[in-house]
Amino acid sequence: MKKILLLLILAVPSFIQAENIEQILQMIAENNLELQSHKLATEAVRIENKAENSLGDLSVTYSSFYEQGEGNDHGSEFVATQGFDFPTQYAARHKQAEYKNAAADMQYQTARRDILLKAQLVCLEIIYLNKEKELLDIRQKNANKLEELYNIRLEAGDANALEVNRVKMERMNVQTMVAVNNAAHRTAMQTLLTMNGNKPLEFSSNEYPQTEDIPDFNTLKDMVINADPNLKSLSYSSLAASEQINVNMQNWLPKLELGFRRNTDNNKAMNGFVVGGSIPLFSNQRQVKISKVESLNAQLMEKDAELHVENSLMSLYNEMLQLKETMQSYNEELMYSSLNLLEKALEEGEISIIEYFIETESIYEKLLTRMELENQYQMVLANICKNRLIE
Repeated sequence: MKKILLLLILAVPSFIQAENIEQILQMIAENNLELQSHKLATEAVRIENKAENSLGDLSVTYSSFYEQGEGNDHGSEFVATQGFDFPTQYAARHKQAEYKNAAADMQYQTARRDILLKAQLVCLEIIYLNKEKELLDIRQKNANKLEELYNIRLEAGDANALEVNRVKMERMNVQTMVAVNNAAHRTAMQTLLTMNGNKPLEFSSNEYPQTEDIPDFNTLKDMVINADPNLKSLSYSSLAASEQINVNMQNWLPKLELGFRRNTDNNKAMNGFVVGGSIPLFSNQRQVKISKVESLNAQLMEKDAELHVENSLMSLYNEMLQLKETMQSYNEELMYSSLNLLEKALEEGEISIIEYFIETESIYEKLLTRMELENQYQMVLANICKNRLIE
């Protein structure tokens, strides 16, 4: 019996309940397959950059030769050589590789930030849907209560069929809205599940995270630009492109070659060293000019990206201020109080069912609008503060 119970427990999906957005983001940071792919790609870039500054392959040749005619003398030659660049070139390429590695790391941080921001926005949508569901539950409860009340009144002759039908249509409308809410909630949860590598999780919070006061725009702009990983990546790429000029300018230096040589014949063997080199007089004529153009292009891309970040931040900042001001014009406490008063007035016969639905419909719309504004505000705030999601 105990074995059967254990098997049943193991057969049930193990959903991890997360109480806040931070826990969800932590799980997705660990389980997201796209993020794992970016991490491996970053490691591959590091290995490639290191390989570009390594020694070339060892060259080995062996020759065997014979003398024609009497005696049939035999000889052989064995040569092993290792080529390498001038030592200062390795130092220049090492410095460039460090910039490339830093740029790759920042590209990974950019991908991580964007993935976690997407997950955060989905969580904010789920919070909105949960808050909307709470309002719909209140509305559905009232609709069911009114339907029950007016059925009694209809039997008593205090209400007509038109009023009862109006109540039933309200209940049908609310049921449709609940179904739409449930479908949107399932879609959002499925998105989180996919981002978590299909590892089960559950998120049922209906409270937005605590928000901090946003500083003035100039202060905020400096904070965002200094922390933006994409801008840092472009900056390191620009430094790497600049260092490429130094690398190419040193390509005129001779390439050296050292090795071992052994010659043998029928009577004796001779050992020696091989020393050689090549001077690239023609192969590097245009490389410096190309690297200077590429460096300038990298600098322009960095500046253009910074302007885009600044303009996007300005739009988000203005939208945040507008949303905050608009939200403050809604008094939720007053609206919920008005709903209670309307319900009591209807029960006591002070207003008609038509008047009740007209007034309550207007209040419900305002409450939903207030929820939508709050959700938009939270999403804008998340985009403004997205650089806090990097490691």
